[in-house]
Amino acid sequence: MPSYKAPVRDMQFVLHEVLKIGEFDYPQFNELDQDLINGIVKEGARFSEQVLAPLNLSGDREGCTRNQDGTVSTPKGFRAAYASLIENGWTTLVHDSEYGGQNMPRVLGTAVNEMLASANTAFSTYQGLTGGAIEAISIGGTDEQKKIYLPKMVSGEWAGTMDLTEPHCGTDLGMLKTRAEPQADGSYQITGQKIFISGGDHDLTENIIHLVLARTPDAPQGVKGISLFIVPKLLESEGEGAGRINGVSCGAIEEKMGLHGSATCVMNYDAAQGYLLGEVNKGLNIMFVMMNVARVGVGMQSLAQSEVAYQNAALYAADRLQGRAITGPTNPEGPGDPIIVHPDVRRMLMESRTYNEGSRMLVYWASLQGDLEGTAERSQAERDCSSDLLGLITPVVKGYLSDIALKRTVDCQQVFGGHGYIEEWGMSQFVRDTRIAALYEGANGIQALDLVGRKLAMNSGRALMTLNAQLDVFIAENNDNEAIFDFVSAVESARGKLTDGTMWIMQNGAVDPNNVAAGSVDYMHMMGLLALAFMWGKMASVAQAQIDAGNEDEFYTNKLITGRYFIRRVLPLIDTHLALLKTGAEPVMALSDQAF
Repeated sequence: MPSYKAPVRDMQFVLHEVLKIGEFDYPQFNELDQDLINGIVKEGARFSEQVLAPLNLSGDREGCTRNQDGTVSTPKGFRAAYASLIENGWTTLVHDSEYGGQNMPRVLGTAVNEMLASANTAFSTYQGLTGGAIEAISIGGTDEQKKIYLPKMVSGEWAGTMDLTEPHCGTDLGMLKTRAEPQADGSYQITGQKIFISGGDHDLTENIIHLVLARTPDAPQGVKGISLFIVPKLLESEGEGAGRINGVSCGAIEEKMGLHGSATCVMNYDAAQGYLLGEVNKGLNIMFVMMNVARVGVGMQSLAQSEVAYQNAALYAADRLQGRAITGPTNPEGPGDPIIVHPDVRRMLMESRTYNEGSRMLVYWASLQGDLEGTAERSQAERDCSSDLLGLITPVVKGYLSDIALKRTVDCQQVFGGHGYIEEWGMSQFVRDTRIAALYEGANGIQALDLVGRKLAMNSGRALMTLNAQLDVFIAENNDNEAIFDFVSAVESARGKLTDGTMWIMQNGAVDPNNVAAGSVDYMHMMGLLALAFMWGKMASVAQAQIDAGNEDEFYTNKLITGRYFIRRVLPLIDTHLALLKTGAEPVMALSDQAF
């Protein structure tokens, strides 16, 4: 039976000592102090460990059920857990107090959501998508729409979804066919079918608010003709709350590789009543806000699965007796030594640990940029800085972290040997549940193309220059610190290699655009490696300062050991990705289409 223990100490280290979120003098941070932050994190840990984790394995086995009337039932225990989620105020944590929220910063919400996702990723998807829908309505909705929908979505009484994909149309949204016919009362009739809709139907909330992309009759072709509509599952009836059933139904539950406790639905819209969100033909502008929130969430989810897989692998490696240490028995009285003494097992565990701790820092840092981006009390230049950093790093957080998380969960499964292939140990579920992260919210190849094709060139390359300025500050502040010189030089070296790759793309992309596309994933991984090196440098600086001050807590020593594993054993992969990038499109495109 798998287990989960929230990494509270590491979360506190990142939040308090590195990011210092309690020291910001902005409204959403004003009520935070160390005790409040610790209280929220510890209570989130309790809820995740005691309420959600015990439902993870059973929820995977039971899955969701589509009933004869087209409604969906979630696994046993999910409804009670969701009621507890609402009762404890977790749905309200980061949202606007005007609609019943607690106005806490996103970075704190990200820490809580990491624990929820580690304990039970399938369960956490229901709340996660509702948060994105709240963001979209907050930005694009009218005052009346906000008044109707946001209070009940923030409270958790109503859920939200994001309905983009159609059977013939995934990434290329310009091909979507769902129709929106205007009605005399200002509403629209929505007709069409959507697939892969997470939380499309379920029994956790009394209503579900679908945000649906569709075309009006006179819309131009392509992405410039897409509008976004609010389509409730249940329509309000004369101010008495959710009542009359709308023309929305679940046609089927997708049979998936993982996330069985999350209802991924085929949704049918049969002249369903909908309401325009934002402007006609400008739906993608709002939807991308929701998608970008979700993409950072996918990076967090990837970390969460790698974390729980690592925890179980480390416990197993310490307990499983098999063989003897090469240097001599460490458990001479027993039939064998614990497998944690074997270097290859250590390698797999260390790679998972160094990835997890670096990724936690990166995801929290990215979330903090989202908080700072929207802080009106900061100057425009300061807000632009955070906006540039978040925009540049979002495809990396989503794409790179999910790519690596799959490798790490597979490694942790490998630690179990044959037992890792047996369902009762739970490692198979971690692998299966992690697999989706590289696919949804824009497959990782799309994230890489977004990075090299859009983000690098935006505002004449301002975002990359902003990141380089941050790296310059770190290097300048720590250049004379001999104790962490290896971390500083690693950041400087990795930055030079990314610059080399950037220049190659700029020069060779002009010759053949396929050179950019063929090397885009390697470039994304290069930026991911640089970003983690930067995060490890920040953490090493803080840990070393504690040691220099006489703090004997082994947490700081272990932090440096884990970080040095990254810069010595993981960061050198940046050279491989640079070499692959420079091979260009020729070996990728050489074989004819017909030869495949």
